[in-house]
Amino acid sequence: MRERLQKTLARAGVASRRAAERLILEGRVTVNGAQVTRLGTSVDAVRDAIRVDGKRIPAPPRGHTYLMLHKPRGYVTTLRDPEGRPTVRDLLPGVRARVFPIGRLDYQTEGLLLLTDDGNLARDLMRPASSVPKTYLAKVRGEPSRESLARLCRGIDLDGRRTRPAQACVVRRGLNAWVEITVVEGRKRQVRRMLEAVGHPVARLRRVRYAGLGLGSLASGRFRELEAGEVEQLRRAVAPAGARVGGAMAGRGGRSEGRPEGGRRPKGSDSA
Repeated sequence: MRERLQKTLARAGVASRRAAERLILEGRVTVNGAQVTRLGTSVDAVRDAIRVDGKRIPAPPRGHTYLMLHKPRGYVTTLRDPEGRPTVRDLLPGVRARVFPIGRLDYQTEGLLLLTDDGNLARDLMRPASSVPKTYLAKVRGEPSRESLARLCRGIDLDGRRTRPAQACVVRRGLNAWVEITVVEGRKRQVRRMLEAVGHPVARLRRVRYAGLGLGSLASGRFRELEAGEVEQLRRAVAPAGARVGGAMAGRGGRSEGRPEGGRRPKGSDSA
């Protein structure tokens, strides 16, 4: 598929669209060995050899679709809902690929949700052993004390089993403080239950990062395709999974052969 060169550069993570235009005008970009200085140039990111300052940019992933959605409240994380509620699929106009969510955000939770038709990557990311870090902003009742934050970081007993160590801090103080919390599990409604356990029920919950990828300026209800570098970041987050468990928090700061929709969802895929 052909598209404008500056868009291809931006999608590959080289620079923003405007900065990519400057790179082209400065003569720093070549396509198949020829210098390009015209902004209207169209390219095929898969077939053409595109270089910036002599370094070739990575080609986009072949055969799969990878999306980031800013899920609003009031949508269920499924492709169909027997109760007739709005689903995240309703937020993807024009997407022809049969994408499915990587993990879940519950009905009242908003924020970053990844969707793909790459079943292998999705399963790796949702596997409990992968310890993928997920960061949330929670508006809570009251303001957690240092001891409450320390309890969250050490782990909370839920259903007779302690949660794994987390990271938590108050980012906005007040009667209804905002808490940032990063977990590496996906137990059902885990973040809400952890905060309730220390006496601070959640009034609003938004996921802002997943495996190091952030929402950025993506507006609520909108989606975008992941850049090639972001897909590689997700792959690095789970390969090899066994070597990551000890350092899972470091990511804070990018056609399914199976049929996940009809199969069993891995345990630990719903932490909100």
